[in-house]
Amino acid sequence: MNNVGLPAESSLAMLTDLYELTMAYGFWKNDMLDTEAAFHLSFRETPFHGGFAVSCGLESVIEYIETFRFSRQDTDYLAGLNGLDGKPLFSADFLEYLRELRLECDIDASPEGTVVFAREPLIRVSGPILQCQLVESALLNLVNFQTLIATKAARVVFSAEGDQVIEFGLRRAHGVNGALTASRASYVGGCHATSNVLAGQSYGIPVTGTLAHSWIMAFDDELEAFDAYARAQPNNTILLVDTYNSIEGVRKAIEIGRRLRRTGHDLAGIRLDSGDLAWLSRQARMILDENGFENTAIAATNDLDESIIASLKQQHAAVNLWGVGTRLVTAYDQPALGGVYKLSAVRKPGGEWKYRVKLSEQAAKTSTPGVLQIRRFERKGAFIGDMVYDIMSPPEGQPLMLDPLDATRRKVFDLAHTTSTDLLIPIFRKGHRVYDSPRLDDIRAHASDQLNHLDPGIRRLVNPHEYPVGFEEKLHALRTQLILEGRGLRSARLEKT
Repeated sequence: MNNVGLPAESSLAMLTDLYELTMAYGFWKNDMLDTEAAFHLSFRETPFHGGFAVSCGLESVIEYIETFRFSRQDTDYLAGLNGLDGKPLFSADFLEYLRELRLECDIDASPEGTVVFAREPLIRVSGPILQCQLVESALLNLVNFQTLIATKAARVVFSAEGDQVIEFGLRRAHGVNGALTASRASYVGGCHATSNVLAGQSYGIPVTGTLAHSWIMAFDDELEAFDAYARAQPNNTILLVDTYNSIEGVRKAIEIGRRLRRTGHDLAGIRLDSGDLAWLSRQARMILDENGFENTAIAATNDLDESIIASLKQQHAAVNLWGVGTRLVTAYDQPALGGVYKLSAVRKPGGEWKYRVKLSEQAAKTSTPGVLQIRRFERKGAFIGDMVYDIMSPPEGQPLMLDPLDATRRKVFDLAHTTSTDLLIPIFRKGHRVYDSPRLDDIRAHASDQLNHLDPGIRRLVNPHEYPVGFEEKLHALRTQLILEGRGLRSARLEKT
């Protein structure tokens, strides 16, 4: 199983919307195979009303690009599609072209685990316009969901304040692929383990799990059920105590704990899955401590998310292990990231880039022209701003950044007291991979390090501080000029000045 969720060597070339293929056919028919383009994948609003996102899904993108092929079976299917006149939608010559097609795009991206923000590109794709167009839908599918889940996981982990968080959303996830990618993205975002055994096998994520209510109910007596499980799994005994009466369940678990100690083992923990988790956990902690089980963990489950965990923390819940499922793997309060993939420049081979901008009555939906890069500035160990710029016209001198939605909001970066890093790094050149993927544990560590570079106010769950993201001044001027031209206002504006 690979990171896309399909058997190795399987291609996802047909994982696309039909209009990608109809546009590709149009480029082919109009002799535009040598036309080059630059596209950027970004999102317009930070998810969960938060202050950051955690990029995820690049490894899936890499596997998708490396295995991209149209098979005979694929083109046979496409040959059967008809237009509105009942005639074939695609010519036989075009379908033959698709079978022979091998991607020759350049792809630059922020490494997985990088903290990212609205209105800045996560991925830049440049190369033959037909090829850049074909990969749009799949790239959005692979990056949108995983970035959303990694971000949700980071928020949940922050709310747990150092306690371990286990992802166990398999049974509520959106299909097999949704479950696998959610487990991986949750681990990138900071979860410590998963209950999903296939995800553990596929990605090397630690797995954990004990027992469910059905085990307790399979026996005539709760104590008998606890004892049977402890004898079967003496090195993995976390007992679910709320099947009948949580407090009585804790006392029975302690009795089993004493039996375990006589055999050289111990009661690893108890789990609460219902009721007033704050009150019950405090009572359980008191009973456990009074009986010499100070090191026994208390786990809590039951439709938890970052808000509920934060609330339980404020109520001094005595929980130190959190199981988070449904609301994590389904991104319960925001079902989609809302990522977009926009054309920003075109050119003929050897020619200069011609910049493009999409206009909208909504300012947030107006696209950004250029072949874009992000420069992140850091001071004293903290990220202080991200400046988007055109690589054909990089920043000069003291960088000035303007807010894309309000040009009166500006920020100057003092180069004498800051360092900077460009975030988009080469992944593919002319279709050949030039990037060595890090291990998953290294990606997870990178995400943790990135998050620790953010001001605590930006990580805040409610009403977070806004991280500064803007356009380099020349890019801002170019975008403004193209918007005015697109609206037929440039000449009138120049005449007035």
